[in-house]
Amino acid sequence: MPPNLVLVLVVGVLFATGVTLLLERSLTRVVLGVILLGNGANLLILLGGRSGGAPIDEVTAREEMSDPLPQALILTAIVITLGLTAFLLAMAYRSWLLFGHDEVQDDLEDRLIVARAIADQGPNAEDDDDGDGDGDPVDAISAPRTAPARAGDLEGSGK
Repeated sequence: MPPNLVLVLVVGVLFATGVTLLLERSLTRVVLGVILLGNGANLLILLGGRSGGAPIDEVTAREEMSDPLPQALILTAIVITLGLTAFLLAMAYRSWLLFGHDEVQDDLEDRLIVARAIADQGPNAEDDDDGDGDGDPVDAISAPRTAPARAGDLEGSGK
């Protein structure tokens, strides 16, 4: 029996919306994205199973039984998603208590690594800090910094 087209579209919408929310900077939206992805994955697993009667020997003939493996996988996925959701909600709440918001901040160390890589390229490296998003490393650090870089970090003095 082929899956219903509406259910396939619902799986696609759940996955697309979940991935979109996962790419946000707010931890609350990340939690919602994880929940939607979990539900989309559960529905996708359910669509892959064979439909039929209850998988009990005395109640249903073996040819008419549904496959119990997708049901077991979905129950396990529900428990894992619940644990991950509780963990992410605790992180979002802790971030809200400490900072007054649940936005994920830029990592200063990542910016310093990119700046060190640019400095290692030397003065002859092409430097187009125009923010055009063409993928060069300068565009990755062209946003305002949260703290100035130390001179020793950029020179590679080996401290």
